[in-house]
Amino acid sequence: MSGFKLAIDGPAGSGKSTISALIAKKLNWTHIDTGAMYRAVTLKALELKVDLNDESSYRFLETTNIHYDFDRIFIDDRDVTQAIRSEGVTNNVSLVSSFPYVRRKLVDLQKQAANYGNIVMDGRDIGTVVLPDANVKVFLTANVEERAKRRYKENIKKGKDQHISKVIEDIVVRDQKDSTRKESPLRKADDAIIMDTTYLTIDEVVEKIIELTDKKENKHGV
Repeated sequence: MSGFKLAIDGPAGSGKSTISALIAKKLNWTHIDTGAMYRAVTLKALELKVDLNDESSYRFLETTNIHYDFDRIFIDDRDVTQAIRSEGVTNNVSLVSSFPYVRRKLVDLQKQAANYGNIVMDGRDIGTVVLPDANVKVFLTANVEERAKRRYKENIKKGKDQHISKVIEDIVVRDQKDSTRKESPLRKADDAIIMDTTYLTIDEVVEKIIELTDKKENKHGV
């Protein structure tokens, strides 16, 4: 591996994407949000109106280009950063990301992207599958109520007024799906550091993780 690799995993609403983006900005590293990549695949599948339950429907990935550019995600050179946050994508991304074919294709892309420079990559299988040799692995978590509260606030900002009880229900269902899927389930890597963010601010989590990377870099001269 060239450069420093920081892997950040965690369940829905743990803050991993927001925190990873802030770390990358502070350190001037590259941030790769793998969850956004699965959302991009889901968006294209919905647009193509394929059978989402049929794994062979995703063969369009053979000729689809998905890439990042300054924290914006593109499908075939079309900026879909906002489009992938639609309710339709949110409701189906867990299904789409459960298929081995889809995961293998995107894991290959993620591994390739991590070959250049210092990388902060977040998702659900980064420390276990995508970057098993990452220099630092962090598993973010928080209680369901706190994660739901964060997601609820995000939804309100986007103009989506969903009752908090429904947000909690959605997160519990997503956790169950992510942790029980056969291909690359959500789980903590054996050598990952667990960080409970329930009672921490985003800035506090960012600083704690940067401290971990600084210690690792100084210790091993990465």
